[in-house]
Amino acid sequence: MGAAVAGWTVAAVLLQVAGLSLFLYGFFPVKPTLRGFSGPESYRMPSCGPVSAGEQEPALPPDQLRSLYRELAEMPPVYDRLVLMVIDGLPAEFVLGKGGKPPSKELMESMPYTQSLLAGCQAAGYHAKAAPPTVTMPRLKAMVSGAIGGFLDVAFNFNTQAFLEDNLLDQLHMIGHKLVMLGDDTWIKLFPTLFARQDGVSSFYVRDTVEVDFNVSRHLEFELAAKDWSVLVLHYLGLDHVGHIGGRRSVLMTQKMKEMDDVIRKVHSASLQDNLERTLLVVVSDHGMTEGGNHGGSSYEETDSLALFIGHSVERPHCSPYDQNEALQVDLAPTLALLFGIPIPKNNIGVLLPEVFNSLTDNQKLRTLELNSWQILRLLQAQMPAFCLEDCINWEGGLGIVVHPESTEKKFCHLLSKAFVSHQSSRLHQGSNFMSAEAQYVGTSVENYYGFLRYASEWLSHRATDKPFYLLISAILLMIMSCLFLMGAVSRLFKGQSLSQTDLLTESYLDQRWHLDEVFILTGILLYVISLGSSSFVEEEQYTWNFLTSTLYLIFLIKTVQAMLKGSNSVLVHRAEEKRFDGNNFSYASSYELTPGKRDGYKLCTILIVLVAGRVIRAWHQGGINWVHFPDISKLLAQADSSIVKSLQTVSVLAVVALYSVSLMLLRARSKVVIGVWLSHIYCGLLVLLHIWENQINTSLPINHSTTSIARLFYGTASVSISATILASPWIFPAYYTETKPASSSDSNPVKDIDSHGISDSVFLTGMTYTVFWCLLQLLLQQPINAIPLLLIFLQTVSSIAHFSLDKTLHKQWVQVIAMQFLGMAGHFGLGNTNSLASIDVAGAFIVSLPIPPQVSLSISFLFD
Repeated sequence: MGAAVAGWTVAAVLLQVAGLSLFLYGFFPVKPTLRGFSGPESYRMPSCGPVSAGEQEPALPPDQLRSLYRELAEMPPVYDRLVLMVIDGLPAEFVLGKGGKPPSKELMESMPYTQSLLAGCQAAGYHAKAAPPTVTMPRLKAMVSGAIGGFLDVAFNFNTQAFLEDNLLDQLHMIGHKLVMLGDDTWIKLFPTLFARQDGVSSFYVRDTVEVDFNVSRHLEFELAAKDWSVLVLHYLGLDHVGHIGGRRSVLMTQKMKEMDDVIRKVHSASLQDNLERTLLVVVSDHGMTEGGNHGGSSYEETDSLALFIGHSVERPHCSPYDQNEALQVDLAPTLALLFGIPIPKNNIGVLLPEVFNSLTDNQKLRTLELNSWQILRLLQAQMPAFCLEDCINWEGGLGIVVHPESTEKKFCHLLSKAFVSHQSSRLHQGSNFMSAEAQYVGTSVENYYGFLRYASEWLSHRATDKPFYLLISAILLMIMSCLFLMGAVSRLFKGQSLSQTDLLTESYLDQRWHLDEVFILTGILLYVISLGSSSFVEEEQYTWNFLTSTLYLIFLIKTVQAMLKGSNSVLVHRAEEKRFDGNNFSYASSYELTPGKRDGYKLCTILIVLVAGRVIRAWHQGGINWVHFPDISKLLAQADSSIVKSLQTVSVLAVVALYSVSLMLLRARSKVVIGVWLSHIYCGLLVLLHIWENQINTSLPINHSTTSIARLFYGTASVSISATILASPWIFPAYYTETKPASSSDSNPVKDIDSHGISDSVFLTGMTYTVFWCLLQLLLQQPINAIPLLLIFLQTVSSIAHFSLDKTLHKQWVQVIAMQFLGMAGHFGLGNTNSLASIDVAGAFIVSLPIPPQVSLSISFLFD
């Protein structure tokens, strides 16, 4: 039987690993890319042969390469210098309004110079939609390469590596442009050898809203006066940090926008003073932000980024500055490439923005669209090797075009041949005496080009992000088979048990019937797994866990009441507890004599505490993703006076300290280790109180030395205390019981009793110490309004452990395990977390806060069994 069980188990593990690997491969697909950098071939029509991704023409000196590009492009560069100003986290609607309406009066007054440029038709603004994940690093890649990344870039955002794909900055550097970067050091990590001068700042100290921008602006006067650079990158982080701390409506937001407007005024004024230089100022944001100031997801507020062009090529006599001009963030790459006379990056899927090329002639505009189409065509050929432009034109037969193409390839042929044929007709009518006819052909060509480019861009975008459905289904089936194999192994194991082993079980475990709580848990888990197939249930998962947790504890309440009504069993239970106190299974709940009535009352109270605390936690953050606008307690506290929030934080810290002190009183041993752990706990509690009252008075100030010192002292004290408890308690408590055990004891096995009591004390102290220090750490790192939910989660944990300890025959061990897991998941969402990246709170200085791990609580609950 042992070999059979081992075989089933190994098969289950292998299937699980294979299924999980296949699922990850399908869920995080590797997008196909063209290697190398675009060169002179970008200015020639693609051939019908296979795309040669790796071939590179002989390298030329920068001056010769620049001249060659200018000759092949058949038009001069529009600009010579570029100032790329990135305002991290700025929503486009703060500058351009929303739905054709201007922004609010307060927002317009916070950026008066920028608004004057928009009103005077000297700037062109776009709502540039950013693709998820809306975090900085993948958004910067998209802007400079025109390619869309994947969700794996979220992990790389915290450990940025050098960017090796084709991009604007490398192309500009290859033709001799000198680059300077000031701001977010993500640029330096992406391009470590590219910048002639650089001064990077870290983006993860989100409490800093002042110095992080001052370190950029302090170089501004010198760089604007310098003539040796061609590209200046300015990346300001302060506005994003303001959002993380106080949300979109923070009192610091308008002040920060005024600061950014002043930078725009300085840069634009400096470019106007020197008429010999043609400078383009591009103001962009990498992403927007939610109402809470976070980002990472795909909501409109997070993807609404800004693209604002200020230069002579966008000036026009008439304009509507607050029209909802929409674009994609990747459109920035081909637009800037064609404005500066460099090839479009190979993996670009963006489309050039027409309003930025007002200074070009009609033929030059058509040439830019042709170059953009050729580049997109090469990318299509990498996806569909049989796709060929010449075949498309021959198949279409000129302008005789099929109205409803059957396949994707025919659709591309339909649009592309239509664009090129109309462009050829425009060339034939060039210089004719009928200007209206020429303008009509030009307009038709532009419309046809954009029809192809937008359709191809959308198709390539979906191609890069779509997940292979068959791989995901296969992976799920393999993991289901793994579960079935594991169930078979467990079944064989139980069948091999002898009946004599069951005689050792207590009377309650002899009843093999399924109880209500067990049936509910299995049914709830099954329904939860099924719900993961629906995006709506995933987005609002907190409702699932709130329902499962509250219903399960209501069932516990019913079982407790039913047990109380069985008065005949109360005496037996009391005697069993007394015997257990003197026997091998020591219980902390029975270390103090309890009458059956008191015991039943305590069991009822613990369940009621869990239910009431759960209801309050649910009302604290009940918005989720789709209903974030719902009123809740956290929104009321956000508008309340800060002294109220600080008072709640103080109460939470004191309550955690008091509960831990009371729990230590349950230990029979009063050793020096216990006293030392208690004193370290008191010290950490005082550090958290000091942080609350001294370092959260003004969140607009950067992190000071005092705040950093408090965090370091807390980490050091907690680490030493927990380590000492884990290492010392298994040796000290057995020694204590050996000294205090009477020599005349009548126990048949005194050594076993001593070991049992000592191990129980040791594990209890270790588990409680870790859990309480974790709670204090969360009170140090979490948002202030989450102090009470953290306390309530801790109360739920302690109450559940006490309930399971008071009557170990009422619930099976695996039911207790699942109950604690349900509490952990409900607590996770109760702190305002969701399945969206936007709910990750980095305001605690680059620390992702989590609730109490359910595993820690489970380890404590097992001590009472």
